[in-house]
Amino acid sequence: MLAADTAHRSALAALPAPPVTPLATKLTRLVLAAAAVVVLVFCWYEAEMNPAQLVADAGNMATLGSEFLRPDFTDWDVYFNSMVETLAIAVWGTLLAVIVGIPFGILCADNVVPRWVAFPVRRVMDACRAINELVFALIFIAAVGLGPFAGVLALFVHTTGVVAKLFSEAVEAIDPAPVEGIRGTGGSWLQEVIYGVLPQVLPLWISYALYRFESNVRSATVLGIVGGGGIGMVFNETMRGFLYSQAAAILIIVIVTVSLLDVISQNIRKRFI
Repeated sequence: MLAADTAHRSALAALPAPPVTPLATKLTRLVLAAAAVVVLVFCWYEAEMNPAQLVADAGNMATLGSEFLRPDFTDWDVYFNSMVETLAIAVWGTLLAVIVGIPFGILCADNVVPRWVAFPVRRVMDACRAINELVFALIFIAAVGLGPFAGVLALFVHTTGVVAKLFSEAVEAIDPAPVEGIRGTGGSWLQEVIYGVLPQVLPLWISYALYRFESNVRSATVLGIVGGGGIGMVFNETMRGFLYSQAAAILIIVIVTVSLLDVISQNIRKRFI
């Protein structure tokens, strides 16, 4: 028994001492935690967070909820046609963005073009991506007037910046061996892109394009609120008229449409990826 205790103590003594956190590291962590708390408190007041309003306005919320629980599909044909228009906006906004985004995505890739070409092109795409679709919609509404065409242009410009970034990241992650092989046989830059780059990135590009289409369907719904056409305009009119039952019907149509698109795009992805 004594021998066992001695062996156990010897084993414990042989274990390395637990790591000791330096005082500077502890102070740094404490300062960072305090800074995070300060930022959260500042944002709380800047955002005018007031949970008490949820209790004070509970009656209004209950009335609103009861109306939304009784969707009114009396004008379903109007909602359906508006949803079709929304899909058309998303289709053309995404298609134009993909067509333009392919060359811009290649020109943004450092491993395909010189850096002096990629850098300015990336900055242009950053500008397209940084401005929200709603802002673009307001700009194009002032230029071409109310309607779905302004929505298409807004989605087109913003989505071009998004898909160009996604496409360029896919290009930068390719295996360089096929490209080097084509270059070694005397192939041109265009042949390197067509036969060495595109076969590797095409499945990812298809996946990104489908994802952006789903996202643009939702965005097109919002664009209608500012006059960009589609079902968003009808939804805005119902909400402004306190027709919450009709608004609930519109939301159900949007949810069903987006869910169906998600199922379809998921099946398409399985075939290509």
